[in-house]
Amino acid sequence: MGEAPDHPLVSVRMNIKNTISHVCTSLLGLLLLASCVEEEEFSNTPSGNLEALWTIIDEHYCFLDYKRDTLGLDWDAVYTHYSQRLSASMNNAQLFEVLADMLAELRDGHVNLYAAHDVGRYWSWYEDYPTNFSEELQRKYLGTDYKIAASLKYRILPDNIGYVVCNSFQTSLGNGNISEALSYLRSCNGLILDLRDNSGGDLTNAESLARRFTNERRLVGYMCHKNGRGHADFSEPQAEYLEPAQGIRWQKKAVVLTNRHCYSATNAFVRDIKQCPLVTVLGDQTGGGSGMPFSSELPNGWSVRFSACPMFDAQMNQIEFGIQPDTLVSLSESDRLRGIDTLIESARTILQK
Repeated sequence: MGEAPDHPLVSVRMNIKNTISHVCTSLLGLLLLASCVEEEEFSNTPSGNLEALWTIIDEHYCFLDYKRDTLGLDWDAVYTHYSQRLSASMNNAQLFEVLADMLAELRDGHVNLYAAHDVGRYWSWYEDYPTNFSEELQRKYLGTDYKIAASLKYRILPDNIGYVVCNSFQTSLGNGNISEALSYLRSCNGLILDLRDNSGGDLTNAESLARRFTNERRLVGYMCHKNGRGHADFSEPQAEYLEPAQGIRWQKKAVVLTNRHCYSATNAFVRDIKQCPLVTVLGDQTGGGSGMPFSSELPNGWSVRFSACPMFDAQMNQIEFGIQPDTLVSLSESDRLRGIDTLIESARTILQK
C-alpha cells in the first residue's frame, strides 16, 4: 500500500501458495477498471473536467454505497452542488479548488487530485484527532545508541523489554533486517512495536513483519475488486491469509502501539496482527484507508487517485474508517509534561505481568 496521502498503493497482497490465481484475478480487475475509466471522453472545460471526475468516482470508486449508509453521502447531490460553483471563465486555481472540495466529500485519505501546482487531499482522518504521540518522548525512550535495520529502530529498555519503532512501510524491509532485529531482542521478556505516525507504504513490507508473529496460517481478512460501473459491482471476496515466516518468529508477548496516523498499509498490518494470539494492540483507533488505490486522468491532464479495491477483516467488516485497539490508551498531558509516554508505559505494564 502507498504511504498516505502522497504515495499510491502499488502492491497487491498475495498468498504464496495461491500466487497465480490471485495475481490473475487482481490484474483482470485492474485491467477492466483501466479500460472502463478511459472509455468516455469529456471536453477540456471546467464543466467537462468536473463531469469526468464525478463519473470516474461514480463508476469506479469502491465505497460509495458504504459511505452513503454510514455518512449519508449522496453522490448525485454532490454533483449538483459543485457544478453550480463552476463558471466558464474560472482559472485553473479556481477549478482545482472546486474539484478538490468535491473529492473531499468522500472523506478518504487515499483520494487525491494531482496538478502541477498543488495536490488535493483529505487529511482530517488524523488532523481532527489527538495525536497520542510525541516524537520528543519517543527519542527519549530510543536514546542515541539504538540499532537500525532498514525502517526498524530498536533497543532493549532497562526492564528487559524490547522496543522497536517502525515509522514507515515505504522503505524496503527485508527478511534479513527483521531476523537481525528479532535475534538481538530474543532474550527480552516482551516486545513493544511502536507504529504511531506510520502512515503506510508497501503491503509487502507490512506483511513481511506481521508474518513474524504467527506460527500457523491465519485467516486475516478479505479483498474484493471493482468489476463493473454499478456502485455494488464487485468480485466475490477473496480470502487473505497470514503465513508464518520461514525465519525467526517472535514467541513471546508483544504490544503494538497505534494512533490515528496509522493508515493504509499500517491499517492492514494492524488488521492482520490482531489475529495473532500473543499480540495486544494498544493506543487509539487507526486512521483507516482500506481501499487499494487506482489512478486516472482528467481532460486537462490532472490525475486523480481513488480507492478501487476494498479490504475487510476476518469477519468481513469494513476497515475503511480504522481498527479499534484491544486496549484504548491515550497520551495524557500530565505524563507528557513529566517526560513519560503513557502508551509505552502501559505496554510495559502489560508485558511485565
